[in-house]
Amino acid sequence: MNPRHGLTAPRAWLLPERPAEPVRVTDPGQRRAIVVELVIVFTITLGMSGLQSLLSLLDALLRPESLDQQAVAINTSRARLGLLDLAEQLTGVLRLFAWAALGLYLLWRGGVALRSIGFDGTAPGRDLARGAGLAALIGIPGLGLYLVAHALGLNLAVQPSTLDDSWWRAPVLVLSALGNSAAEEVLVVGYLLTRLRQLGATENRALWISAVLRGSYHLYQGFGGFVGNVVMGLVYGRVWQRTNRIHALVVGHALIDVVAFVGYALLRDQVGWLP
Repeated sequence: MNPRHGLTAPRAWLLPERPAEPVRVTDPGQRRAIVVELVIVFTITLGMSGLQSLLSLLDALLRPESLDQQAVAINTSRARLGLLDLAEQLTGVLRLFAWAALGLYLLWRGGVALRSIGFDGTAPGRDLARGAGLAALIGIPGLGLYLVAHALGLNLAVQPSTLDDSWWRAPVLVLSALGNSAAEEVLVVGYLLTRLRQLGATENRALWISAVLRGSYHLYQGFGGFVGNVVMGLVYGRVWQRTNRIHALVVGHALIDVVAFVGYALLRDQVGWLP
């Protein structure tokens, strides 16, 4: 075995070189347009969610109860009438998919081939396998980090679902997981990292921007939620930078959320160790 190969592989993951495509945009007008586009997109999507999460965390910190004595729910009822609640839930899911579609459209409209970010159907088996591996890599340690952070008083008790038991609860939670994963991975990884490449950011700088953004809109969960999602962002973002397979990230994220949402809904009254 060539000893250089053992050094090259870790270096390629820690200090990756910028790919040739997409080309760096040098025209000042086009660069300004990309920056304005980024500000608009994230102001109306996950960037605004990050600001709201920060305000939510500040409100929790100012309450007399410690963070571990407070709870926050992710999927909650939005209407008293069951069918109206179902319609509200589906509207929220549609919004998430629309955010993902917006990121894809803007890349395509800007001349970026969607296959270059891995949005294609060329390797479904490999994407599923990678996604399952990513879900295990992040999901299991992530649960441990959450439990430790909650025990230390650094995290609220996160309730993935407080929806009442109904015939549509499980499918809606699965759709919500798919919507969350599509919106987050397309916007925060595929779209944002591609635009930052066009602006000339190094791979590592772009990765940290993406990861901190991902952590920011989970601040409502507490400091453990922030740190855990920054770590997830670093792993997922780096995997995408090295593979350009966005579907694998969506699959991995969706599996984590499906287990959390549906599993919690089924087990919340039967498992005593969940906060």
